Amino acid sequence: MKKIYFIALGAMLALNACNKQGAETETEAEAPAEAGEVTGLKVGYIEIDSLMSQYQFCVDYNLLLNQKSDNAANTLQQKQRALQQHAAALQKKYESNGFTTRDELENAQNQLAREQQDLAELEQRLTNELAMENAKLNAELRDSIQAFLKVYNKTKKYDYIMSKLGDNLLWANKKYDITKEVIAGLNKRYKKGKPATAEQPDSKPEKK
Repeated sequence: MKKIYFIALGAMLALNACNKQGAETETEAEAPAEAGEVTGLKVGYIEIDSLMSQYQFCVDYNLLLNQKSDNAANTLQQKQRALQQHAAALQKKYESNGFTTRDELENAQNQLAREQQDLAELEQRLTNELAMENAKLNAELRDSIQAFLKVYNKTKKYDYIMSKLGDNLLWANKKYDITKEVIAGLNKRYKKGKPATAEQPDSKPEKK
C-alpha cells in the first residue's frame, strides 16, 4: 500500500478584495507587511512549501496520516503473509497426495480464493478510508487558512493573496512575500484552539 500524504490547496489560493468585508472582532494579525502595488492592486503571496512544513496543523496531520498509513500497511502485510503460508501449505498437501477426494481439494481451493478476495477487499477499504481522511483534512486546512486570512486582511487590505507553489508563479518580488507572518498568525490561532491533552490534533474546522 502506498502512503497517502497530506497535500494542500492545489495550485492557487486567493482572497479577492476581502478588504471590502465588514470589520470583525478578532485581532490575531501582526504588523502590516510591505505591500506590493500592481496597477492599483495591493497583492501578497504565500510560499506553500514553507506553509506546509511550518504550519503546525500540517505537521501534526501529516504525522497522523503517516501513522494511519503505516498501520494499514502493516495489517495488509500480516494478512498477505498468512495467505501465502496457507497457499504454500495447500500446495504441499496437494503434492504429497494429502487430499483424499476431489471435493476436499475443491473446498480447500475455494477457501483460499475467498481469503484472497477478502484481502483484496480489505486493501481497497483501507485505501478508501485513508483517501477520505486525507480529503477531509485538506478541506479543514483550506478552511483554516481562509478563516485566518479573512481576519488577517481586515487590517492588511490586500486585493489578492496568492499562493506560490513550484513555478505556478514564474517570478515574484520578495517584498510581497507575506509567508512568515501568515504562518506565525496561523500557528498562534491553531495553538489557541488545540486541546491541552490531545493524542491527535483537533479536527474541528476553525470558524470563519
